[in-house]
Amino acid sequence: MSVLLRHASAGDRWDWPDDDRLRPLDEKGRRQAEKLADALGGDDIRRVVSSPFVRCVQTVEPLAAALGLDVELDDRLAEGGGISAESLLEEEGVVACTHGDVIHDFIGRGLKKAEYVRLD
Repeated sequence: MSVLLRHASAGDRWDWPDDDRLRPLDEKGRRQAEKLADALGGDDIRRVVSSPFVRCVQTVEPLAAALGLDVELDDRLAEGGGISAESLLEEEGVVACTHGDVIHDFIGRGLKKAEYVRLD
C-alpha cells in the first residue's frame, strides 16, 4: 500500500509575490499537516517522498519527524509531473506528497488540500 497526498493549504498562489515553488503553508495548512501525521502515523510507512515545492515538503515534515524518516525530494512529483511517478507509487509503504494536477493525472480526479488516497 502507498499513499498519494495533496499538499495542505498554502494560501492563494496569486497573492504570493515570490516564486511559487517557495510558497509555504499557511496557518490552516500547518494544522492540516499535523493532523495528517496523526492520521497516517499508524500505517506501515517506509518512505516519505515529496515534490520539492516548499508547501509539499512542509506538509509531510511532521509525518516524517514522527516516524523518524527523512523527507526525500523527487522532481517527478512537482507540478506538471503528470504520471511520471507511477513506479514510485507502486512501492509498498510510500507516502508521496504532490500537487492537484499530478493527482488528477494519476487517479483521474482531484483531491482537496491535505486529502489523500491509499493505493493498493
